[in-house]
Amino acid sequence: MAILDTAGYIKVTEDVNDDRLAFLEAVRSASIVPENGSAPTNTMFEAIFQILKDEDSLELIMASYQLLIKLDKRFPRVYLSSKGKSELESPSTAPVEVVVVQEAWSPFSDACSGREEADKNSGRSLDPVGFHLLIQDLAKVADEAKSEASESKLLRNMLLLQYLVRVLEGDFIPRNSAFKSIISFCNFLCLQIALLAPVENTNWPLLRESLLNMLLGSRKIIYKGIIKDCLSVTCEMSQFHTESGDDMRGPEKASCILNGYGSAIAIALPEVEKCTCTAIQNLLLMIMDLDASKKIADLQGLTSRADSVRTLTAEIILDELTYNIDLLSPFFQVFGEPKWKLEIILQYFRKYIAKDKDTERRSDKMPSFCTRRSSGSADDTTFHGILKSFSDSSSTKSIIKKISGEVAQILLAHAFQAYLSLLSRHSVEGVCGSGEGVQDSSLVEVCKNMIAAFTCLKRTDVHTEILPLGKEALFTAATILATKS
Repeated sequence: MAILDTAGYIKVTEDVNDDRLAFLEAVRSASIVPENGSAPTNTMFEAIFQILKDEDSLELIMASYQLLIKLDKRFPRVYLSSKGKSELESPSTAPVEVVVVQEAWSPFSDACSGREEADKNSGRSLDPVGFHLLIQDLAKVADEAKSEASESKLLRNMLLLQYLVRVLEGDFIPRNSAFKSIISFCNFLCLQIALLAPVENTNWPLLRESLLNMLLGSRKIIYKGIIKDCLSVTCEMSQFHTESGDDMRGPEKASCILNGYGSAIAIALPEVEKCTCTAIQNLLLMIMDLDASKKIADLQGLTSRADSVRTLTAEIILDELTYNIDLLSPFFQVFGEPKWKLEIILQYFRKYIAKDKDTERRSDKMPSFCTRRSSGSADDTTFHGILKSFSDSSSTKSIIKKISGEVAQILLAHAFQAYLSLLSRHSVEGVCGSGEGVQDSSLVEVCKNMIAAFTCLKRTDVHTEILPLGKEALFTAATILATKS
């Protein structure tokens, strides 16, 4: 009973902690250690989650977090069938099958159902408001440089967020893979989804019922607020590591950290912060993938009034980066997914680069990044167009008047990184390999245009200093040209 003692009847903290550690070990021994171990009951899951959510003991926080991660791997709530996993490799086969364990416990199960009982279960699970407040708390702590934050609470909240994002991933990714498999199957057969099967037999309802979609669709939260707070957490924590990464090994810095947090947390905190940034990035990527799948469902007429209308995540991020320049560099340093990274940068440039109507109409009809079914030329053509906008002094001067030469350098350098990453990915996967956009001649042209763009920036404003990031991009472009010549 000490495990579930939320009323505080048991006053000896050490005894309570010992009992709870013994409980966690008993669950691990019964469910994880044996090859045929059985899944814990929902009440046991709730008790483990409550320990992670409410405890201050570092030992209990780490033990409960690790146990929950292992249990989720051993007993997934949503997964692709063994047949479905093999069929993902071939679009010519039937769409993959998803298995949903309806009776499985989830920290979002009551919170995302929209039922009134969710408030009564707030001690055991998180509703959408609680999830948003958790992100907000991390944003405030990062902004305050952790000067007044409790070290154990900070660590606990970061691990709690990492676990919740893992739960959302484990629920969303199999559902989204199944939805994409139908699209690939229809493309292979050159058929429309509406002709292939009735709407009710498609996998969009399965994706609509994902925890992520229900969480974001809740009327209790402000969707744009979650995205903005995610950006704040990501950028603030990345700045902390950038500013203090080398100094943290010095004796004065180490002494300050140890006095503030204690040796164990001081050692763990930097890595946990790094993993939290990764978790936030994964959350943003999931939301953008959900936006993309929903757009496909809209085009196929699969959505209904029950599907909430939301501003695209990429647009919200773009607006934040446009009106808060301080977020620009730290965000792109952390955000590593090349497809969306390049897309956001290209949209940023499109706001400030004048186009004639014919060019604008052509660009609206083609995607700005290479997909698995495209040749890659649309991506390259658009990126080439951006680079060529810096080929003469008049257009370059017009651009840097609006976004400054420093911002232009940051965007060009990160866009070049993303372009090279996409090129490498497609080459490894064998996708788009024969397309015009990924041929050596295209890469050579991009490298030449990169060097020309930075040269024109420097010529247009002689006082402009090339940033270290820009120098790295120029060195990479020059090295590629040397190897291709």
